[in-house]
Amino acid sequence: MSLQIEPILCRPNTMDNYAYLLTDTQTKESAIIDASEAEPIIRVCEQKNIQPKYILVTHHHEDHTNGNLPLKKKYNLQIAVPRLESSLIDGADILLSENDTFSLGKSTAKIISAPGHTNGHILYYFTEDKALFTGDVLFNLSIGGLFEGTPQQMWNSLNKITKLPDDVCFYGGHEYTGFGLSHLSDDEDAKKYLAFIQEKLGKNLPLTGIPLGLEKKCNPYLKINAEEEFYRLF
Repeated sequence: MSLQIEPILCRPNTMDNYAYLLTDTQTKESAIIDASEAEPIIRVCEQKNIQPKYILVTHHHEDHTNGNLPLKKKYNLQIAVPRLESSLIDGADILLSENDTFSLGKSTAKIISAPGHTNGHILYYFTEDKALFTGDVLFNLSIGGLFEGTPQQMWNSLNKITKLPDDVCFYGGHEYTGFGLSHLSDDEDAKKYLAFIQEKLGKNLPLTGIPLGLEKKCNPYLKINAEEEFYRLF
């Protein structure tokens, strides 16, 4: 594994977005996923003496893209975006679609199309590093709202996620864990989930990087087996 992941909280106490600073440890190439705002990202880059080469965008919403152009101007980086949403994202350089790959140094991400929250939403799945960046499709114990897509699209997108290995860790686009915890059931899996969260809190770490195996057992949306039952939630 060669991918270093640094979560950066943006818009605290309002949108509570997560941007992620990724660095391939072998080549030192870096990228930002979902640049919500520029200042906190620049601050972390300066602290770590990192010059990012790319921004990777999951979807076009402004709370995930507002930092793109200031960061592009400062670092002369390239912006990779969902092909289906390229007309909605200023400064796009690289267009990505289902089954494309994106290389960050020696680390490679497979692109997964995941419409529902938006029509062109994509996920970045770094297979060797077992890291999945889900934007606003999957959060801790919850999922994103249907701003543009249909329940069927979201169902299909979530099914793509649940088919991934249990030891893959996912990184969502917002810190919404508190909301999700209010819907957590009272069973042994839930206790494991709470213990995982409490361990992170005890170490003052962001509540990201949840193993999919644990999420599948505890997220109420991922526990639904019947497609029709899922549709009734919307």
